[in-house]
Amino acid sequence: MSKINSLQELIIEGIHERKGRNVTIVDMSDIESAAASYFIIAEGSSSMQVGAIADSVREYVQEKSSVKPYNYDGYANSEWIVIDYGDILVHIFIPEARHRYNLEELWSDAVITEIPDLD
Repeated sequence: MSKINSLQELIIEGIHERKGRNVTIVDMSDIESAAASYFIIAEGSSSMQVGAIADSVREYVQEKSSVKPYNYDGYANSEWIVIDYGDILVHIFIPEARHRYNLEELWSDAVITEIPDLD
C-alpha cells in the first residue's frame, strides 16, 4: 500500500468518525494542471458538523500517522473547509455549497471513486 493510499484511508476514517457522508475520491494524478493529485470530498449536514468532521480528520490523521496538514481554511463560516495535505486536498462541504461548487464536475476528466457511507 502506498503512502498516499494509507493517508487517504486515514482521512476517510476521520470523516466517518463524525458521520461525514457522500465521500468521493477524485484522482487527478494524471492531470498536469491539477492543484493536487487527489481531492477527497465529503459533506456534513450543517456547518457545525462540517467543522467537527474537519477537526476529526486533522486529529485522526495526526494521531494515527503523525502527519499534520500544511494548511486549512474555511472555519469562519464552515460551509466549505479545505485541509491541505500536499498531494491530497480534503474538501468538506455543507450540501448546498457542494452542489454549488460541484468539484466532481469541474474535474470530470479525473478518475472519480465513490466511497460508501457507513450506514
